Amino acid sequence: MKTIVILLVTLISVGIQAQEKKNKNATYTFEVNGNCETCKQRIEKAAYSVKGVKSAVWNIETHQLDLIINEEKTDVTAVKKAIVAVGHDVGDMKADDAVYDKLHHCCKYERK
Repeated sequence: MKTIVILLVTLISVGIQAQEKKNKNATYTFEVNGNCETCKQRIEKAAYSVKGVKSAVWNIETHQLDLIINEEKTDVTAVKKAIVAVGHDVGDMKADDAVYDKLHHCCKYERK
């Protein structure tokens, strides 16, 4: 019986050590469609609404979002989904047409 317990403890210890360590300051940059300062505020607010986002800065000219997240608390897909939910397309993730249609006219970017 002791041998089985020792074997299980050893296997669990090895398994825990083999797990990939999550990055507490993972950086990502990706395109988010938008046009203006209002879009910037909406995009950044949506990103910050996700627990684990440390920094979110969207550039109006380049349409790039620079993101720093704690991967122990979230992942980049969760942030993208939050941004899409407020009407902004992110790469091949498209905002719902009904949400996009409710954006202010200056915020309506050319959809691909």
